Amino acid sequence: MAIGAVDRMLSNVLTRSCALYLILSAVTSMAAEPCRIEVVDAASGWLVPLVELRTVSGLRFVSDNVGVIACDAPELTGRETWFQVLGQGYGVKPDGFGYEGVRLTPKPGGTLRVEVDRRVIAKRIGRVTGSGLYAESEKLGDKPLVPESGIVGCDSVQTAVHRGKLHWIWGDSNLAHYPLGIFHASSATSAPQPLRSLEPPLELSLDYFRDPDGRPRGVAKLPGRGPTWLFGLVSLDDAGGTSHLVATYAKVDAPLAVWQRGLCEWNDATESFEVKHILWNKEDAAPEPKIPHGHTAFGTDDAGQKWVLFGNPFPTLKFPATYEAWSDPATWEPIDAPAQLASADGAAVKPHSGSIVWNGYRKRWVTIFMEAFGKPSGFGEIWYAEAESPFGPWGTAVKVLSHQNYSFYNPRIHAEFTTADSPHLFFEGTYTTLFARPSKTNSLSPSYPQATPRYDYNQILYRLDLDDEALAATREQAKVR
Repeated sequence: MAIGAVDRMLSNVLTRSCALYLILSAVTSMAAEPCRIEVVDAASGWLVPLVELRTVSGLRFVSDNVGVIACDAPELTGRETWFQVLGQGYGVKPDGFGYEGVRLTPKPGGTLRVEVDRRVIAKRIGRVTGSGLYAESEKLGDKPLVPESGIVGCDSVQTAVHRGKLHWIWGDSNLAHYPLGIFHASSATSAPQPLRSLEPPLELSLDYFRDPDGRPRGVAKLPGRGPTWLFGLVSLDDAGGTSHLVATYAKVDAPLAVWQRGLCEWNDATESFEVKHILWNKEDAAPEPKIPHGHTAFGTDDAGQKWVLFGNPFPTLKFPATYEAWSDPATWEPIDAPAQLASADGAAVKPHSGSIVWNGYRKRWVTIFMEAFGKPSGFGEIWYAEAESPFGPWGTAVKVLSHQNYSFYNPRIHAEFTTADSPHLFFEGTYTTLFARPSKTNSLSPSYPQATPRYDYNQILYRLDLDDEALAATREQAKVR
């Protein structure tokens, strides 16, 4: 073959190769560049986390802590697509068939906006714990506001300010390498007022206690079989002025049977809790005593005596706010807590779990609690009420948060997040499919709700504006029908 012909053949091959390369690069570039979908509260303009867009084919996209979704499904690119909107308190107006959704045409590198209406009084701020807090925005090239913690999921929070830091304790926790990777209380510290902003996106830095390999670890590996659960976390000063971080613990057998209860104390040197005093053993066949349980609050009586109150949500025990009193069960005084409150229409509302705190803005005691066996979600309906005394009587209860067959339990008020005179009240709870009711289907097997990716079995933070007119009924005393 002549040299010229060879050169022409090589030139054609190179030309075609370059063209193929450019085509493949373009295709790859298109596939790698998602469409940005922003989910926005129509009233406030806030970007909203935990809103799911679901296609007719069952693809699911969930807005992250920045309130955005990276839509990268190739079959949706350039095609008008109907997305069902599921927002747990946020949604869009239903169409004539009752479907709640929007039509969008995702394009590579484009930006789309979905406006949703808030249907609950509380405002969602974001997810406190878990992995991929900013995963969707990271796909779009944004920098995460806080680094990955290593925690995938965790149950029920306790907090206490101790020696200048806010200590956080969670129950059983999931790690990436194994479910329930921590079952002796995961823990972290933060600044006492850790929020960078009182509005989303949520930026909350937590410094986790970790093992030598850098993984989050348990801080309450107390002697005896089974997991360790902590309650009644509080920092108390002794007579000499030294602060002690203390809690009540429970040791648990499968499935959920408590066999030992006692008191434990934080050791600064080992950065872990240690048994201080065993209060009860199931093997002893003695009745369980009334012990410090639930969440804590501080109050001062007319004589100037400062008390620490324990309850879940309402106080069931109190004693002087000293380390010595905490150490001595003889000083503990039981309290009868109200069994139910009344809603504005006079219906009985039975509290299950929650917390109370004195609020400087309202100049009253306030509570956030989960209703027992509420509707539509048996363990996901959250209420607010006020009282002039921590012992009641409590005024009309107003529902501030609801879930569609999804649990949101053990809510905790974070009074530390704001100044004493702030009109904003923050609270968090555990968002999970646990305890959700099975749905009725045509199949022989019951259908449970689908777990929300990344959000399930994690802590979600909300803000309640205490000057909201929707809370006006809480100023009144309702009567149960």
